[in-house]
Amino acid sequence: MTTPLSEIELLDRLVGFDTVSSRSNLELIDFVRSYLDGLGVASTLLPDATGQKANLLATIGPADVPGYVLSGHTDVVPVEGQQWSRDPFRMWENDGRLYGRGTTDMKGFVACMLARVPAMLAAPLATPIHLALSYDEEVGCLGAYGLVDHMTKSLPEQLAVFVGEPTDMGVIGSHKGSTGLLTTIAGKACHSSRPDLGVNAIFHAVDLIGALRGYAEELAAAPEAQSPFELPYTSVSVGVIQGGTARNAIPGDVRFQWDIRATKAGMVEKLVERFRAFCDDTVLPVMKAGFPDSTITTEYAYDVPPLVPSEGSLAETLAKRFAKTNQVGAVNYGSEAGIFQRAGMPTIICGPGRDSEAHITDEWIAVEQLHRCTAFIDDLIGHARKT
Repeated sequence: MTTPLSEIELLDRLVGFDTVSSRSNLELIDFVRSYLDGLGVASTLLPDATGQKANLLATIGPADVPGYVLSGHTDVVPVEGQQWSRDPFRMWENDGRLYGRGTTDMKGFVACMLARVPAMLAAPLATPIHLALSYDEEVGCLGAYGLVDHMTKSLPEQLAVFVGEPTDMGVIGSHKGSTGLLTTIAGKACHSSRPDLGVNAIFHAVDLIGALRGYAEELAAAPEAQSPFELPYTSVSVGVIQGGTARNAIPGDVRFQWDIRATKAGMVEKLVERFRAFCDDTVLPVMKAGFPDSTITTEYAYDVPPLVPSEGSLAETLAKRFAKTNQVGAVNYGSEAGIFQRAGMPTIICGPGRDSEAHITDEWIAVEQLHRCTAFIDDLIGHARKT
């Protein structure tokens, strides 16, 4: 029999698992499974293709009727390049703040939902509450797709999903999409003393990146009327360039990663189609004139859908009630919420901590935020007990 732990004790345990997205999350998942099993709650493990990562789904209450979902991701961003004052994977407390990687984004929320499992069991619940934990949210919400697919196939249609990204316990009803793309340019390498014998992939990458910068400036110059976002337009950026081998060598291959944060559905497809047309009609013919086997390819690394406003949905209505607010906001970042919503589940974002406290050196969350989050979950438990 598991001894129930508080949200602070659970957060301490969760932070202790190094679940940077490049690493396995299985030790954390095994801990959660063991903790739930000790409370008498069965869970389902949903591993990825490598077997090194897994989603987890647990249900408290009757699983054969529509219910509510508390959703959190288990991975965290890297700590390399940051000068932490202490070990980032050993939580410490100071002046009402809890420090450690993932305290805010978003192990704090996961700790709160696990801490309230005994209360869910004691209720008892007439409407189920599902605990959904995913992997690889930070690198494109990769795990959520399999998790949501499993839920839609194995469970009744859900009444509401609460995604616990850090919002200062405010209610967020919309966010932009997040799309990552990879463009690869293959020209012909040669000695820099005879550039006429090759095709300089970097030069042509500059042309392509210039086109993307043009799209970004064009979109920023035409903000969308009545947009809920702080940046009221779709943004385009380039984040990584890789290519070349030496100063005195014409580079034959270049790769660059770029990003689209779309305000609405359809924007990504339009921009990618426009970019590919520029590649095929303007840049590639010039490359092929120098080397017929030149190529330009663009692939999707991930494509996270936007969270679309859904005024009056049950998710929004309940979140406003439990968070004790009448305000519903919007954010520029993406999350797994759009994936749940696209699968037909009313979805809202509300969680402890602030995004300004996430991903930073000495990441932290206020203890007061955890208390507010457990109060929110307790209100959900009370609602699920009655309905």
